[in-house]
Amino acid sequence: MGGWAIAVHGGAGVDPNLPTQRQEEAKQLLTRCLNLGISALRSSLSAIDVVELVVRELESDPLFNSGRGSALTEKGTVEMEASIMDGPKRRCGAVSGLTTVKNPVSLARLVMDKSPHSYLAFSGAEEFARQQGVEMVDNEYFVTEENLGMLKLAKEANAIVFDYRIPALGLETCSAGAGAAIDNGLQMNGLPISIYAPETVGCVVVDSQGRCAAATSTGGLMNKMTGRIGDSPLIGSGTYACNLCGVSCTGEGEAIIRGTLARDVAAVMEYKGLGLQEAVDYVVRERLDEGKAGMIAVSNNGEVAYGFNTTGMFRGCATDDGFMEVGIWE
Repeated sequence: MGGWAIAVHGGAGVDPNLPTQRQEEAKQLLTRCLNLGISALRSSLSAIDVVELVVRELESDPLFNSGRGSALTEKGTVEMEASIMDGPKRRCGAVSGLTTVKNPVSLARLVMDKSPHSYLAFSGAEEFARQQGVEMVDNEYFVTEENLGMLKLAKEANAIVFDYRIPALGLETCSAGAGAAIDNGLQMNGLPISIYAPETVGCVVVDSQGRCAAATSTGGLMNKMTGRIGDSPLIGSGTYACNLCGVSCTGEGEAIIRGTLARDVAAVMEYKGLGLQEAVDYVVRERLDEGKAGMIAVSNNGEVAYGFNTTGMFRGCATDDGFMEVGIWE
């Protein structure tokens, strides 16, 4: 058995023109979250506790698309979703359609620990949150001025826009109208979209006992239809953990759902005998069809891996032997 390992992500599909200041802010946030997780692992916190702790930190910072700073629906509101999974017994919890729960990942944890179910959504999830006494805030808490501006641009383009953080240099691309989305040939379920950076957040951990866990949280797509559910709360698609590994995905949700991406990493490790990085590479290459996505993963023997087929992915990882890395590009 190896030592502990941790990886975090802040989304795949980074705009190549992303300003240097934004890149540095992202790296600083990922570094802070990694250090938080490292400290917790050195204090013998379990993997499941660490992934919740780290994702809560990511949800509380408006830089990425989860919790405060989540992408807006077509109605200008926030509908958040999250999931968490504990590898040893494959226990899991997931939530969707949250509008007032400050930290969706913690409600997902409560669904796992305090309810007889695995998944609660919309009014039922909100009612459960009130019953459990979790911190609630007005929906306006999650809405930022930057996101309101991005929603306006998305509506002008008549398109779903993945990125809620298109840099100023790229705004004219988005506001050029629906024709720009059609001309660039990008589609989702056969319909044209403007695609930039889907900045979902996630964390995977294996602790010193070899226990794996994973958690993922997001606000979804900018200008999405109300009621849309992506891959992040779907166990086996956006999140998966078992006795072999823990995986968190980010990117084009519909493609990740079709490929049951996170579960497939564990499956090819178990059935094909692939190592962790081999499994990640295989799944990214063979299971996305024409979709764009990325993932982070850990194995029960202390390995850490990531993979993506986009221009970049906000990610960081660290291992028990002192290795630590934070990056965006290939």
